[in-house]
Formats: sequence, C-alpha cells, structure tokens
Amino acid sequence: MEQEITKDDLHQFSLLLTNVLREEIRKIQIPTSVPEPLQDWIKTTKVRKLLDMSPGTVQNLRIEGKVRYKKIMGTYYYNLADLEKLFKDRKNE
Repeated sequence: MEQEITKDDLHQFSLLLTNVLREEIRKIQIPTSVPEPLQDWIKTTKVRKLLDMSPGTVQNLRIEGKVRYKKIMGTYYYNLADLEKLFKDRKNE
C-alpha cells in the first residue's frame, strides 16, 4: 500500500509548515519597545532609508564629523538629532 507524494501534497505541507513556524516565532519574539535613550541612535541602514543616501555618503558624514556616531560591536549608530539638524540645515540652503 504505497502512496505517491504529489507536488500538490508538498505544496500543502510547505504552507502548513510555514504557518506553524510563523506562530512559533510570534510566541518567542522579544517586545519591540526600545528604551528612550536608545531611540536617539539609529543604525546605518535606517539612516540610508530615511535620507535616501548611499553607504559612502553616510560614511562621509561620519568622517567629516557632521554627525555624532558610536560603534558598538562593529555596528555604527548615528545620533538622530544630528541627522535631523543636518537635514533642516540643508533644507534652508
């Protein structure tokens, strides 16, 4: 009594497995609330998205001292207030 596994069977199984995994991940996720002081600092990727800049441009802002930054375990964090000020200054020019 052998049953053949069809592509549809595999597809249904993958959907079921995906849903189960999503539920398990939701159960163990850490709350996304961030303590207040940390909200003043954002990662490079978020800076790039907010200001639509290339990685090199963000690096130049850092090197030229236009924004404060911190490097923690290999990740750069930029001061949000400095970025907002930089953006406002550019807007007024």
